[in-house]
Amino acid sequence: MVLRTVFLSVAVSVLAACSSSTLTGIIKPYRIDVRQGNAVTQEMLSQLSPGMTREQVRFVMGSPLLVDIFHADRWDYVYLFSTRYAEPERRNVVLFFVNDKLARVEGDVVAAAGEHVDVPITPRVIDITLPATTKR
Repeated sequence: MVLRTVFLSVAVSVLAACSSSTLTGIIKPYRIDVRQGNAVTQEMLSQLSPGMTREQVRFVMGSPLLVDIFHADRWDYVYLFSTRYAEPERRNVVLFFVNDKLARVEGDVVAAAGEHVDVPITPRVIDITLPATTKR
């Protein structure tokens, strides 16, 4: 009978310890930082200008995350960044085209108004040197 009482008291103590909310409030699982979508920077937006072709815009901004088949003149760039402790950060940039030329830019990140920001453009050229061929 004593063994049964000891076993029941240990079982009740273990179950009571599992229901404690103080331990779960302290220990949290590890969560990695998650980046999803197109990261749009101010430098990228400052390179855009009205009248650019779709190919030029794609070169500067990258491929859009959303291309609506019902609105072919609209490209959506969506960016979501979530960290372990902070609220998720979400940014939306929408580009509108008229006759395959950039007409306007809307969204959370807006290009500088009035003055043009000079951003150094680095060439994207890769030089490949081939090994010298030897004749046998």
